[in-house]
Amino acid sequence: MPSTVGPQLGQATVTISELPKSQDIREDPEPTKLHRLNMADLVHKRGKRRDDNGLGGAVDFLLANARLVLGVGGAAVLAIATLVVKRLIDRATSSPDEDDTKAEQKSIKESWQDLSLIKAVPKPPKKQSRADLSESLLSPSATLPAQAAEPCGRPTSPETPQVESRTLLCLTFQEKLLSYYRNHVTIPETEVALGKQLAKDICIELQSFLQNKCPELPFGSMFLSGSLCDDLQVVAADHVCFMLPLVLENTLWSLIPGEDTIVKDPQFWMIRRTDMGYFPRGSSPWDKFIVGGYLSSNVINEALHKMLVASVNWPAIGSMLECLIRPVMASEELKLEVTHYETQLNITLCPVTEAGGKVLLAKPPKGLVENLWRQSFYRSEVSKLKDLDAADSGARRCCLKILKGICKNHPFLSKLTGSHLTHVLLHLSETESDWAEEALPARFQHMLEALVGYLETGFLPCYFNSQINLFCELLEEEIDEMGYALYSAVSQPDLLLQEHVDK
Repeated sequence: MPSTVGPQLGQATVTISELPKSQDIREDPEPTKLHRLNMADLVHKRGKRRDDNGLGGAVDFLLANARLVLGVGGAAVLAIATLVVKRLIDRATSSPDEDDTKAEQKSIKESWQDLSLIKAVPKPPKKQSRADLSESLLSPSATLPAQAAEPCGRPTSPETPQVESRTLLCLTFQEKLLSYYRNHVTIPETEVALGKQLAKDICIELQSFLQNKCPELPFGSMFLSGSLCDDLQVVAADHVCFMLPLVLENTLWSLIPGEDTIVKDPQFWMIRRTDMGYFPRGSSPWDKFIVGGYLSSNVINEALHKMLVASVNWPAIGSMLECLIRPVMASEELKLEVTHYETQLNITLCPVTEAGGKVLLAKPPKGLVENLWRQSFYRSEVSKLKDLDAADSGARRCCLKILKGICKNHPFLSKLTGSHLTHVLLHLSETESDWAEEALPARFQHMLEALVGYLETGFLPCYFNSQINLFCELLEEEIDEMGYALYSAVSQPDLLLQEHVDK
């Protein structure tokens, strides 16, 4: 077998064309020649500091001809192994200084890199046991892989740890809930105070206008109502209600329970004009709003809407209060939009009357029925909630506000009102007695499960009257969408918090 071995190791070549072709000898494609030259250069670098002794010559001959027998891959592996053996022999016979040692280590590393023999093989993930899979969802950090703490492609060094990621992994579900409550739900006191003061100023001006415009109508003193006034508003101080009391004569008006009306719904009442024979039409200032012998909530709303849109001088009031006030033209409700620098406030005007211990709002259901009045339980809801928390120092209001914050801007859950959530919480309080802050994760989980159950049946009973279905005005598609969104979150409730944070 002809071969040419030069005086130096780097010049070892073999003329393949001179070899007889047989089944034991393989011809390599053209890239093998380049690899052979790189191998020769590599071996030349590694042998530059060696003497030309018998061992070196034997190694040179072996490396020069190994490709023919073992192929390119085998020759590469053999070259590395040979270099390591030779380095061990050199270490035993000589004592290189510190710089030579570093150079040799670097040269070995470069050799592995040049030959592409160093490949990072990922460690197979540890197989989870049944105990790991059955861990509680309240500590999701236990099931997350350690790599989740590091951004992709940026390994964390000991000198600069990723404190934030590590902190997130270490947070318990209770800490996540409280963090979400503090950072995304709670409204700064200055913002709440500004919203209240702005609403009070507008309320005073509107009350004065109504008294001057309609002196014959016995309106009571208008007052603020809603979650902004009861420390139950979340995310932003952006809405409030103006309650406009209508003073009715007890001898001329009587209430008709919802079960006795044409809609057969106990939540919607009717107010009937009585004693028309003794007190003819016109005896009461509210007789102008009668339709078919009943006080019409729709007619009252239409009259007030016309005054808000066409009669009130909102530019003058806004200029005096340093804000911009616009009545909402196309709206079934009586709404005002207020802008004060960076503050946005939505105001809803609600005519209300009280009789027989019932609070009735001029908010009829959607449809053709114009004479219905909606029974409001808001005052009872807030009072009951405060009493329960005061009795056991519970975190019911905290849990309620967290859920309201999640639902407020959710694409599907926004149909769930604060009243819906409050009644679910009050029902849950009947079966769950521990509402301490430490039990907040469990109660939050139970709230989600209870909501899913009510949505599955399509019936949420009112806490104060179990015959009233608070879901009665929701469409079937809306109930299905909300049910699916909550059902998906029951197994991982912290995803609801993350969805809001990521927005």
